[in-house]
Amino acid sequence: MKTLVIGHRNPDMDSICSAIGYAEFKRATGMDGVIAARCGNTNQRIDFALNKFGLEAPVFFADVYPRIEDVMQRNVVSIHRDAPVYQAMTRFGEDKFRGLPVVDDARNCIGLLSAFKLGKYLFPPIENLSSSRIVEASIAHIREAIRGMLITGREDAVIRPRTLVVAAMLTDSFKKRLEQLDIPSTVLIVGDRWNIQELSILAGVPAIIITNNFSPPDKILALAQEHGTTLLSSPHDTATTTLLARAAVTAGQMLSPDFACLSADATLRQTRNDLAMTSQFAFPVLGPQGRMQGIISKSDLLRPAPRQLILVDHNELTQAVAGAEELPIVEILDHHRIGVAPTQQPILFMNRPVGSTSTIVADCFRMARIPIPKPVAGLLMCGMISDTLNLTSPTTTAVDREIMQELSKICGVKPGDLANEIFSVGSPLLTLSTKEVITADCKEYDERGVLFSVSQIEEISFSQFEKQRSALLEELEKYRLSHGYFFATLLITDVNTQNSVLLVRGNESFTRLIDFPEDGLHAWRLDGIVSRKKQLLPYLTETLARMA
Repeated sequence: MKTLVIGHRNPDMDSICSAIGYAEFKRATGMDGVIAARCGNTNQRIDFALNKFGLEAPVFFADVYPRIEDVMQRNVVSIHRDAPVYQAMTRFGEDKFRGLPVVDDARNCIGLLSAFKLGKYLFPPIENLSSSRIVEASIAHIREAIRGMLITGREDAVIRPRTLVVAAMLTDSFKKRLEQLDIPSTVLIVGDRWNIQELSILAGVPAIIITNNFSPPDKILALAQEHGTTLLSSPHDTATTTLLARAAVTAGQMLSPDFACLSADATLRQTRNDLAMTSQFAFPVLGPQGRMQGIISKSDLLRPAPRQLILVDHNELTQAVAGAEELPIVEILDHHRIGVAPTQQPILFMNRPVGSTSTIVADCFRMARIPIPKPVAGLLMCGMISDTLNLTSPTTTAVDREIMQELSKICGVKPGDLANEIFSVGSPLLTLSTKEVITADCKEYDERGVLFSVSQIEEISFSQFEKQRSALLEELEKYRLSHGYFFATLLITDVNTQNSVLLVRGNESFTRLIDFPEDGLHAWRLDGIVSRKKQLLPYLTETLARMA
């Protein structure tokens, strides 16, 4: 079981840092298979923090939808198309499937061999019993199927109709039977009836199977060699030998060429719908060029994916990685309003009114009395600095200040120096496209059925903003329309002056209620407002309530 510790879409510094930190904490407390994950790109500030403290970015997941590759069986029991179906009979019990995939030399799946179809062939209905004596096989495959030995003659490798004849009769009766046979296609199955064997050789029967490992006398051996008759020895009695000889047909002759196959990256949900009405017993999972990677049954489609989630820095499904609703969510660590992502079982849900999720993660180490590795301590400082604007945001608490000092001592870095380094790196307005500015740290909210988004960037001044104001407003409207939002906002915060500018595109019935000082078309000046979570979001939801 893998556990992904993952932050929200469009991850910010705190989302990345808390995912790495909490994954480290869970491993330190004994949980196996924990992976720090992300569902969006990092930015220059995040990359700076990771490089400074020598840590890798979390593993990227575009989505976490359970897929065929999560539940398929990788050790596939298959059969080659040229192998006798006797081999298939011995392999049916090696897995739970009612048949086997048939492969070619390159292990490409070319069809399915059904146990039901094979059973009907070996045990035909009464009205078709006469045809059961005919088997399309080579002498070599017949010998392999009966696990026999070549006594003399040539093992014909040509696959063609062979008529199995059991010599269970008196000599006179057999003479009459010989007259009725198609001699060139006959394969005689007989015990130690040497007179019957002699008659058959003289009549031109091309192949004789001698049962019970009986050794032919020298006279019979010499006669067979003289007439070019193939003699085979079977370790079984006549009845068993006859049954096994019928299983000498190849898998390629018995396969069903029309079959549904699956791609390893197909989602389980869609596959369940697609295959609901099919009667196929198993589904090969194919990779490039048709090569088989695994196999899956209908019951496998009901198995849970071996993956679960721990959400950090968010608790609403609208902000979670795509597919989160289809996996068990086993823990949530957050410091935002309660959304809440539904869970299948009671879980640990830690939601604290502090400045950052990195604060909560650091406190987990502290409460468990587990030392925080120096690089992780430094990264958690970065998460706290970014989310609290170096402890100046109104979301900052005494707990944040206390933990910041402890982390500073561990990694030997002063918070003020680290903050200056972080905010001087990678101005979003200089390094990102207008679309990336809006999506880099964007959260979607659902307030009583009203969808809207709130994006935020931090700058060290508003100097670059004026150059891009018009382009940002245009892109914000495109983003709103493409997602069907009632309104979309972008909060641009000056970390030095602790002031912000709010851009809003949306329905006029909402925007006309915004009562902050206007700062041009679709823009408002928000002095002293720096927190999306504690200051802007409550204002926006209150404004929506006033509309009602």
